[in-house]
Amino acid sequence: MGGQSRKWMILVATIWIQAFTGTNFDFSAYSSELKAVLGISQVQLNYLATASDLGKALGWSSGLALMYFPLWFVMFVAAFMGFFGYGIQWLVILDLISLPYFVVFFLCLLAGCSITWFNTVCFVLCIKNFPSNRPLALALTVSFNGVSAALYNLAAMAINPSSSHIYLLLNAFIPLITSIVVIVPILRQPPIDSLPSDAIKHEQLIFVILNFLAAITGLYLLFVHSTDPSTARVIFAGAILLLVIPLGIPGIIYARKWFKKKISSSFPLQGSGLLLVDADDLEFHKELLSRENSQINVMSYGVNGDGPTLTLRLARIIGTGGASDQGCCEKIIGKDQLYMLGEEHKAGLLVKRLDFWLYYLAYFCGGTIGLVYSNNLGQIAQSLGHSSMTSTLITLYSSFSFFGRLLSAAPDFIRLKLYFARTGWLAVALVPTPIAFFLLAATGNEAAIQAGTALIGLSSGFIFAAAVSITSELFGPNSVGVNHNILITNIPIGSLVYGFLAALIYDNNAVGATFAQHMMTDTVVCMGRKCYLSTFLWWGCLALLGLVSSVLLFLRTRPAYDRFEQNRRANLLD
Repeated sequence: MGGQSRKWMILVATIWIQAFTGTNFDFSAYSSELKAVLGISQVQLNYLATASDLGKALGWSSGLALMYFPLWFVMFVAAFMGFFGYGIQWLVILDLISLPYFVVFFLCLLAGCSITWFNTVCFVLCIKNFPSNRPLALALTVSFNGVSAALYNLAAMAINPSSSHIYLLLNAFIPLITSIVVIVPILRQPPIDSLPSDAIKHEQLIFVILNFLAAITGLYLLFVHSTDPSTARVIFAGAILLLVIPLGIPGIIYARKWFKKKISSSFPLQGSGLLLVDADDLEFHKELLSRENSQINVMSYGVNGDGPTLTLRLARIIGTGGASDQGCCEKIIGKDQLYMLGEEHKAGLLVKRLDFWLYYLAYFCGGTIGLVYSNNLGQIAQSLGHSSMTSTLITLYSSFSFFGRLLSAAPDFIRLKLYFARTGWLAVALVPTPIAFFLLAATGNEAAIQAGTALIGLSSGFIFAAAVSITSELFGPNSVGVNHNILITNIPIGSLVYGFLAALIYDNNAVGATFAQHMMTDTVVCMGRKCYLSTFLWWGCLALLGLVSSVLLFLRTRPAYDRFEQNRRANLLD
């Protein structure tokens, strides 16, 4: 029992790390002041945002470090990278020191890299300590990364609501303080023992409770806020209390008998509408039949009972006739189609698959655009004459990003009553993004900005959290570390391309300045809807392209998901 309690302490530690280390989400809170102090154009400011996102492309370095150093050491290296990266920028923005532009670019890169190192620490802790419920642990902890901006906004309001540079100071110190607080449970990790089936179900029920507490935390941060410092301190204390409450989980472990009698009896797991994932289900790559056996099973299923429909559908999708009998869409859907989930794809094979590039494009034109939008929130609000709304918009994006991440676990919870391929959920999650951008292009009033920000945050949050599971399912769980890092190379690329597009349009529409002047060091501020109108239209069209790509990915992978679900249910009946 002591080991079980320590395991839940580690989960709480990862929640705290994620909640306080998503420091890149508050870039827009101080970007305007940083732009003014450095005397740079919008294009140059975009390069700084790109530098922070470029740190994600260096995430492999944390995995390399873990090969030679203990986990706690890697965590503190991440903390000190952020401490120096943000701390020196804070000195720059206060005019206490003066640094050339390329040094500030390097500091942004260092700060962005620290975030990926923290993420690696959390992933390793969840995977190691919750092997039977790995997706639930990852989805829960990654969700809290989405509330970072809301927490930092509360902290800034509590200290000095009129100062934007306070965010940089908080970004420097809070992750370091968090690392010191969580060091004890990380050092005292319990031995990993296999759990009996009843213990796994008990563990799953605790995850249900933790998700419920997480939803309450998100609603609290979304609806409870104040610009008065004294009130903001009380609200911030309440948020910290909500993050501390999960520490009561070890007490639940010790009270297991009472918990099982009182709660499990009124909330039965067996046959409920919730899918609380079984350990065997999580290790699907070990349970899947070989390609040949899968083909035999599918065809034999087609001979018995309901099979003809499935067989005919697969024949239509995969194609048994000549190329002349297929249309263009059928060719795209059927070409080099994934036959089953969980097949390992090395990097060389990965980049040759059409499914990967459809997935890459969907992420590139979905979640990445949402991240770039959040980086530009400060300038968007300023150009539309709503500068005072910047902190509110940051909180709104952060909170809805959190809910989007939390919703990424919904397909697993409702699977018994509503089964849908995870790539289908990805397509559904992309729908709000183009709607939001076209809404922002149509009108620039406060309600439209708030609604658009909420939709984009919800959509991008879901994509960020669901991507790890999708990568694992489509291209193999053993290769997910390398494959997912290849996937997220689209983030710095998208940050550069989309941000540069927005910055060029912004600078070209700035009042009283030509493009040549924009490239000089004088700061130019653009006011009016024209500053981002074309950008929103372009982003909306690109988001539609991502949606189309995700739909094609769903159509191509649906047969593999159907076969996997059929085999899973057959195993449950056995």
